Amino acid sequence: MKANVKTIAVIGLGYVGLPLAVEFGKSRPVIGFDINESRIYALRVGRDATLEVSNSELASADHLAFTSDPADLAAASIYIVTVPTPIDAHKRPDLTPLLKATEIIGGVLKCGDIVIYESTVYPGATEEDCAPFLERMSGLTFNADFFAGYSPERINPGDKVHRLPDICKVTSGSTPEIAEEVDQLYASIITAGTYKAESIRVAEAAKVIENTQRDLNVALMNELAMIFNRMGIDTDEVLKAAGTKWNFLPFQPGLVGGHCIGVDPYYLTHKAEAMGYHPQVILAGRRINDSMGVYVASQLVKAILKRRVHVDGARVLILGLTFKENCPDLRNTRVIDVVAELREYGVQVDVHDPWVDAAEAKQEYGLDLITTPEPSAYDGILLAVAHDNYRDAGAIAIRGYGAPNHVFCDLKSIYAIDESDLRL
Repeated sequence: MKANVKTIAVIGLGYVGLPLAVEFGKSRPVIGFDINESRIYALRVGRDATLEVSNSELASADHLAFTSDPADLAAASIYIVTVPTPIDAHKRPDLTPLLKATEIIGGVLKCGDIVIYESTVYPGATEEDCAPFLERMSGLTFNADFFAGYSPERINPGDKVHRLPDICKVTSGSTPEIAEEVDQLYASIITAGTYKAESIRVAEAAKVIENTQRDLNVALMNELAMIFNRMGIDTDEVLKAAGTKWNFLPFQPGLVGGHCIGVDPYYLTHKAEAMGYHPQVILAGRRINDSMGVYVASQLVKAILKRRVHVDGARVLILGLTFKENCPDLRNTRVIDVVAELREYGVQVDVHDPWVDAAEAKQEYGLDLITTPEPSAYDGILLAVAHDNYRDAGAIAIRGYGAPNHVFCDLKSIYAIDESDLRL
């Protein structure tokens, strides 16, 4: 290791921060910081509950140390913030975790230090919200004593093909010189290459529109699914046919949750409204996607009623709780909307998910997961998440949980069209 290599501190060791800390920690000194002491303990003994980093990968980061003590951050010269940026109950950006991380950094900030943000924000947040906060906390002057950068995260939880080094990284800095330093920093670990944006605001905007674009495309598919359902046409079959054209985009209908697609558009619309513009297309897409849980539940209830089964007191099994397949991430899962709506009808709902920590499901959503579904017991079965566990089990095994007159809804269309009763 070169003698003058700067120490990096990664603030927040979740799905984004840990892979970043590990990758940098293979070649240079890194301080991995998180306020969750149990998380720090688990990482110190080589366990990652998110399953994003293997035990062998953790062990390979020879220069990475974990801590929950803010005082330990004083040894760093570069700070990378990777904390969550959620929305509140009114769908407004909640910068609380971001500003708390900024406050911690401000307490140890020194002349010449660089603070890089990876958390999703609206354009302008780094320089208009975070930098002034750092100035107040440290007594230093932005772009004279300390500097900032922004490099939006592109982690895809559960994806073992598109890993951190394999995804092109957008970078930026608060001065041309810092922009170059930030770019070279990430270029040292990103084999797919980097793209240096012309400003921090451009990089911030690029991040929010990446997921806004995906959100709108899924919203279109969801609206088409509602239309085709009224026409008695299978949406999946329509998309397969349309997909034979070279420039048709391969999006699927479904529940839109997670920490990105269901959240990021609100950061953009918040800033737009603050500037006096009321977004129409973006918010229309959000309304469609936010309503899908209610729609799915209503379709399942209608199908159960058609079987002349009393809905009040009926039993429904939901398979899958995470926001996407083959990962334990529960953040902003919209499966919970289906659960809540079914309960409004008086339905008894059991939820099963082999990827989820039962204690986390209880803490986050008040759900008591079942470990094994009861055979021949359910009036309705909803396959909500396309985990490989369910895909490999096959439709016959899944339907084995159903009562003789049950309804099986394959929300993710992972089985053949004749193997289920309902699809989106």
